[in-house]
Amino acid sequence: MKRGILLHGGALDQMKARFPDAPRPWVDLSTGINPWPYEYSVDYSLSVHHLPTAAQFDACARAMSSAFGVAPEQLVLAPGSELLIRLLPTILSVRRVCVAARSYGDHASAWHSAGADLTESLDPLDEIDQCDAVVVCNPNNPDGRRWSPDRLRVAQERLAAKGGWLIVDEAYMDLEPEYSMLAGQSTDGLVVLRSFGKFFGLAGARLGALFAPPSILEAMSARLGVWPVSGPTLAIGSEAYGNRNWQVETRHRLASARAELDRALRRHGLDVVGGTDLFRFVRTESAETSWLGLAGQGIYTRRFDWCEKSLRIGLPASDESLERLCNALRQISP
Repeated sequence: MKRGILLHGGALDQMKARFPDAPRPWVDLSTGINPWPYEYSVDYSLSVHHLPTAAQFDACARAMSSAFGVAPEQLVLAPGSELLIRLLPTILSVRRVCVAARSYGDHASAWHSAGADLTESLDPLDEIDQCDAVVVCNPNNPDGRRWSPDRLRVAQERLAAKGGWLIVDEAYMDLEPEYSMLAGQSTDGLVVLRSFGKFFGLAGARLGALFAPPSILEAMSARLGVWPVSGPTLAIGSEAYGNRNWQVETRHRLASARAELDRALRRHGLDVVGGTDLFRFVRTESAETSWLGLAGQGIYTRRFDWCEKSLRIGLPASDESLERLCNALRQISP
């Protein structure tokens, strides 16, 4: 395996340097980010002239909590969920941690770096008796696996009963809010991470949230400091989370685009085996060959070091981009 080609999604500058002869413009399908971002109307220009205010934090927290169906005081806002992932091992007193295998790798990396006794399992909910904390992404990235809320609540209760924790990364849950653990009645033993950038298509804004019992929220707040989120981001987040019509319409739009992408991928010999409405997980005879062939045509997809036959492909932003993908698939097909 040529590890040099295993670039993380979103590294378009590196792709351009690695494939200088590829057709331009590049079609970046390497991320699971909405290609039709929320078009905010708020004028946040004044927010850059002063520190974020308590009123701005409160407004954003209220908008997010209302969208999630929880109370504002049950959330701590952060500059994206990635930092929360890195900080959680400094707060939760656990030793044995089981993380979902073939998932977002930074969870395992964070716990490993913290010195936890780490195991990975395709279904970590089966390992509750052997661990103090279980970490799942729901839906999972990159294959779209789902764990039902009912099963997760049973796991939460069993872990909480022995002082353990269920950690659920809901980075893509805005697509399927009915699966969210935030609708539960108890926070005992439960930590939920939410991310703004993917569904709203504004990953650069860096906004996330932590849902947890009060003691965990207090500890996280102390680590994040006084101004963890910028004023412009708070203004945009407040507007976006408050726009329920846009959210409903966007779910329909993404589902329709995903179905169209599925048809195109299958027409060109790729087996769609999972994913979400923001990305598709496909099987191919050789992920390396397909990845390189597409890259040579200016199409940037995502591959993985744990599977030689899988790619993740995001939604094309336009009919022209979809046609570029189809043409590239035709050229690389045997």
